[in-house]
Amino acid sequence: MNDQNVVSCIDGSAFTEAVCDYSAWMAKGTNAPLKFLHTVEQSSTPAVADLSGAIGLGASEDLLNELTEVEQNRSRLLVKKGNLMLQAAKQKAEDAGVHTVELRQQKGGLAESLIEMEEQIRVLVVGIRGTAHDSGRAGLGAQLETVIRSLHKPILVVNKEFSKPEKIMLAYDGSKGSRKALEIVASNPLFKSTPCHLVHVGDQTNVADKLLEEAADVLRAAEIETTTARLNGKAENSLAAYQAEQNIDLTLMGAFSHTRVRDFILGSFTAKMLQKTQRPLLLLR
Repeated sequence: MNDQNVVSCIDGSAFTEAVCDYSAWMAKGTNAPLKFLHTVEQSSTPAVADLSGAIGLGASEDLLNELTEVEQNRSRLLVKKGNLMLQAAKQKAEDAGVHTVELRQQKGGLAESLIEMEEQIRVLVVGIRGTAHDSGRAGLGAQLETVIRSLHKPILVVNKEFSKPEKIMLAYDGSKGSRKALEIVASNPLFKSTPCHLVHVGDQTNVADKLLEEAADVLRAAEIETTTARLNGKAENSLAAYQAEQNIDLTLMGAFSHTRVRDFILGSFTAKMLQKTQRPLLLLR
């Protein structure tokens, strides 16, 4: 995995600076190269349109020429703005101690761009909402939903300013996804010196205790300080409450199954966790 990058998506939204900081922390901690990505999407309401017949008085050709120039200038400004953001992000990462930083700007949708470069991605870092949703204080960005559905890579979703994680929480239920997440935590140098709260939500006491103990053995064998907790109630509510009570800095969990794509859009556990949590969430494949 040494040839893979921590890929950081920046767009100038309210979370861009935090995305840069978490990306640099992750790249430095795993000794991985960092790649900043900025995409320039085609406007959904282009300034240029077929207005013949709607303007009248012979003005349509002149107006269309003017609109064409406006649209061209707009595209150039978006590219220039993106390049300035990329350069600032690179400087910020280098100041944080990241040695290998690459910049990439391309036209098109974010999800499509990430799918093209999926094999280069070690971990993706993205804000919970982009520029199109900055005015809202809650909910998930439409692009985030699409990206999570499309990729099979770990995704760190950033929803607050950066603070170095001092405690992490791994939501564990014994499923294939959570076992994979457990393996990643146990083997990732980023978490070697970070205490981990291993948490299971469920009513079956004996089953939960066995699952937790087996998983805790894996983490302790990797010399990770481990605390176990068994919770009741709705998983997303219980995990969010425990996170707040224990002042957890970063929550890790296996992501939703790709065989039930619509469940994510309509309100799956992953989506509910993203909406409930007040701290960054690392979705592990």
